[in-house]
Order: sequence, then structure tokens, then C-alpha cells
Amino acid sequence: MRKQAAVRQSDVLGVLHGHKKPMTAYAILDQMKLDEPDLAAPTVYRALAALTDQGRAHKLESIKAFVPCRCNHEAAVPVLAICGDCGTVEEHDGTRLLPELSAISAQSSFSAIRHIVEIHGQCDSCST
Repeated sequence: MRKQAAVRQSDVLGVLHGHKKPMTAYAILDQMKLDEPDLAAPTVYRALAALTDQGRAHKLESIKAFVPCRCNHEAAVPVLAICGDCGTVEEHDGTRLLPELSAISAQSSFSAIRHIVEIHGQCDSCST
């Protein structure tokens, strides 16, 4: 029997919350296949698309991986600090950036649908 979309999204979000580091769609699939061997990649991709559209998960475009949303940003900007050494991701609220990002977009007559800022560097744990 097929699971409903909301239940599948909850399953995917549970896997993301269970890991400290970003996960690719295929890593999520591999984890879920432990309980559901016949699960296919499109199912995970659909759930991830819905979760990112809902703001419950973030896609890290630069590394093609996903993390669960850990902040409340209804009209804000998630700022994701990604450690290049250990892979951890810290999420920060970039609400103060929204007016400037909107102004930059407006200069080129571009209408942004969502804003996500990724910052790559090294976390304190790895720099000592």
C-alpha cells in the first residue's frame, strides 16, 4: 500500500532530522530503503520538493544536499553556514538582508520567489 504524500514527507523529514550533516536525495533514499526496499528515487524527490516548497527543508544548491529547516522564516532569509571540513550546517535568520536582496533583484527587474544564502567556510570546531 502506498503512503500518503504528507506521511512520506514526514518520513523524509525524520531522516533529515536524524542526521547532523546535509544529505543527498540518494543518501536519504538509502536510509529509507532499510525499511522499504522497494522505495524509488522519484518518491524521495517529490517529498523533498514539497518540503522545500513548504519551507520545512532547505536545498543546499552548492553541494546538492538537503537539511531540515531549523528556524522560522515565513518572510525571511535563511542563511546557511556550511563547514567545508566537517560538513556541518548552521542555520541563521537573515531577515535583515531581505530589503537589500529585494533591492538588488529589483535593479534587474527580477522577481525573487525565495531567498537562501549559503556561506562556505570553516566552523570553530574545525579551525582550532
